[in-house]
Amino acid sequence: MDHRLDEIDKRILYYLAADARNTAAPEIAEEMEVTAATIRNRIRQLETEGILRGYLADIDYKAIEGHVTYEFRCTAPIPDRDHLAQAALDISGVVAARELMAGTTNLTITVVGTDTDDIGRIAAELSDLGLTIEDESVIEEQYFRPYDPFGPEDAPKGPSLTDFMGLAGGAEVVEFTVSEGAEIADRTIEDAVESDLLADEMLVVGIERDGDVLTPKGETVIRAGDVVSLFSKTGLETDALTVFGAQ
Repeated sequence: MDHRLDEIDKRILYYLAADARNTAAPEIAEEMEVTAATIRNRIRQLETEGILRGYLADIDYKAIEGHVTYEFRCTAPIPDRDHLAQAALDISGVVAARELMAGTTNLTITVVGTDTDDIGRIAAELSDLGLTIEDESVIEEQYFRPYDPFGPEDAPKGPSLTDFMGLAGGAEVVEFTVSEGAEIADRTIEDAVESDLLADEMLVVGIERDGDVLTPKGETVIRAGDVVSLFSKTGLETDALTVFGAQ
């Protein structure tokens, strides 16, 4: 049975996602009008339930001389996808593995290497595991922000850009929350394309809704509150995202 979050739990997750290192229980407690002990107990409960899975450091490997961060987009046999994702993490230099709900290109592997030879060594070991590498790109930068529906009422509203990834060749992947009243809300992806709300170079590659990951199709309806992952072959202008924001 899924753990039901109340407003205290949501606020804890919001602030920990924003800055786990500098989030203090008394500050959240004061805002939510509970004791600091209550906040600490809630954090332990969220950890026990597996909702709060860890506190990861945001490391800028590019700032370390000679290091480069790559993303490999791979295809794994669906029955073996989770096993191969875990096995990939055992390869030296692999720092993240993400399973995608797709038949092909269903696994992304993020790696850090000291030089191109090191990246080549990691690619070879991924292939030896049985992964088919479909594409690869240098990750120029990533940006993060917390999920604003869990935040206070005065938290900035959408489109809520939660993740950004610059890829080689000027391509980008952005992840954001669709706002209430967005022009694209309650439209199918096919309708959005036909209505020129989505440009030809844009591709919806993922939708998360109420904790479920959906595989985007032409008939998929985009809803307010959806966390949408959008791929663009060219750099995204801010205006391109206005259809996902409040009107």
